[in-house]
Amino acid sequence: MSTEPDEAAFVAALDRVSAARSDLDPLAAGLLAALDLGLPGDSRAFARTFGVAHALVLRALAGLEEAGLVAVTARDGRTQRTRYGPPGSAA
Repeated sequence: MSTEPDEAAFVAALDRVSAARSDLDPLAAGLLAALDLGLPGDSRAFARTFGVAHALVLRALAGLEEAGLVAVTARDGRTQRTRYGPPGSAA
């Protein structure tokens, strides 16, 4: 997420995801909304862009991965930066 996402587009995507998946917390819905907009799935960039602790983003990603809603495509063991995409993304 090298550029700032369009706020209105993000809010609209977040509303769509939240309506479709009311069981998700707002952070998890935000991660899915970012993917819906085609933003690169990068945990650190998401955390920095939205002012959320990286650890919270990682926790939300773990839950989404466990539920089969995202696929982790790469993970840096040193920084914990995690790249993710839609289910079925190449790992």
